[in-house]
Amino acid sequence: MSDVKHLDLHCQIILEEYRENLPLFQEKAGELFSRLKNTLSDAGLIVAQLEYRVKAEDSLVGKLELKGAKYKTLADITDIIGMRVITFYADDVDKVASALDRLFTVDWENSVDKRKLLETDSFGYLSLHYVCSAEGFPYRFEIQIRTVLQHAWANINHDTGYKSGVEIPKRYIRSLSRLAGLLELADEEFSKIRMELTDYRRRVQQLVASGNLDEVPLDGDSYRNYLNLNPFNALNKRIAAVNQAEIQEVSLMPYLPAFLGLECNTLGDVSRLIKEFAEAAFQIACYQLGLTDLDIISSSIGPQNLCFAAILKRGGGQAGIQYFLDRVNGVSDGNAIMARILVEQASNLPFMNQ
Repeated sequence: MSDVKHLDLHCQIILEEYRENLPLFQEKAGELFSRLKNTLSDAGLIVAQLEYRVKAEDSLVGKLELKGAKYKTLADITDIIGMRVITFYADDVDKVASALDRLFTVDWENSVDKRKLLETDSFGYLSLHYVCSAEGFPYRFEIQIRTVLQHAWANINHDTGYKSGVEIPKRYIRSLSRLAGLLELADEEFSKIRMELTDYRRRVQQLVASGNLDEVPLDGDSYRNYLNLNPFNALNKRIAAVNQAEIQEVSLMPYLPAFLGLECNTLGDVSRLIKEFAEAAFQIACYQLGLTDLDIISSSIGPQNLCFAAILKRGGGQAGIQYFLDRVNGVSDGNAIMARILVEQASNLPFMNQ
């Protein structure tokens, strides 16, 4: 417990109120934090970090030493409970703020939007500080919202003593100011890139839905949207009918690099590959399943056999099949054996002799 004999009577009364209510503060801080966490989750907001704390007694004593006369009661001190939300992107700060406005009552008079500061060296201090209250709790609390880069900068400043009143040579201040500008630019660029990627994904979804597949470059986003159209379903159902088998759904994303390796540059190329090699893929499946009683097959059998057929028909042979298996399933000695068997089996199939 701190030695507070040097504090005047007024400040000692405030401190004693703090001590009496400390268990309440600790309990309420956890409750408020849970409400904040759940609200952000329900809003679909993904943040880098959430944290909270109850002001330590030594910290409160230091505050009372500096400006104790400013506070009539403990309730005038707004940061006994403090929470911090650290976002990945600068534009998420306002989204979090909007969620907080709906969750708590914001004391706008005492809240501060430090992002409106114009000083060139103030990047790390451009946080949004909300002073809030909750129904049934007589004490206000503070919530600080800032980005990962702003948080890192604030910690760097703390470690270097910058903004602490300690005299620092001008050459270091200049370097720190330049770094602040770079970090602020990075914050803006990250938000800009995310917005542009979101617009790109929206355009891809619209093009895929409209059937303009030749206009859509083949990449992770476009392929994922393409899979929503179930482009391999017809082939898989035809194959499943050989043994009246059930189709077990699995992720088909591992086949993206295989289609890229087959020189599919757009979704239109993938669509044409399906049309060109669907019959050959079915012939391979019939050979594989014809002498078995398998009643469950993977949904990957369609795209896998399409790739097999394209590789073999284009002269890739055993080496091409093994390379495909290595990319999709991972490198193993068994891939060479499987590739050799497949080439031997396929050599007698009709599509190889057309």
